[in-house]
Amino acid sequence: MRVPKRKGEEDKRLLAEPEDQHLTRGAISRFTSELERLFKYDRAEAVSEVKRLAEMGDFSENAGYQIAKATLRRINDRITTLQEKLKHAVPIQSGTDASGGIRIGSRVLLEAGGREVWFEIVGSQETSPSKGRISHKSPLGSVLLHHKVGETVSVPVKDGEVAYRIVRVE
Repeated sequence: MRVPKRKGEEDKRLLAEPEDQHLTRGAISRFTSELERLFKYDRAEAVSEVKRLAEMGDFSENAGYQIAKATLRRINDRITTLQEKLKHAVPIQSGTDASGGIRIGSRVLLEAGGREVWFEIVGSQETSPSKGRISHKSPLGSVLLHHKVGETVSVPVKDGEVAYRIVRVE
């Protein structure tokens, strides 16, 4: 017997690019804490609410029961997502590679046009350019990988190229 699936779910899976599994130790810790909280408190509370509302009978017209079931389903989906992320996580080590080059986990001070800016190279799931966290798959992040202090890299932009000089790597 096939499990019924919404058409949109199948379409999303077919179009989805494989997710980047690189996570910082902080993200792994946050996901573990959230998973623990979901199991201990949120899911237990949702299960008891579903049971309580099920006792009222007539599931088809019991709006509270339908809402409680949807909440439990959402919590279970989040638990499954977190378990999969943690199962396949590739922990990011900070610092440089063996030759002193930039790698995922490096913090890099770049200079362009007389202005200096710090970036941390992280996995795709943790990017936040406004906080200086860029993906190793982004145009700048991918160009920086394996380069060293003192080197200059060019990143193509809409109107040409921007040259960045690597000032410091941590």
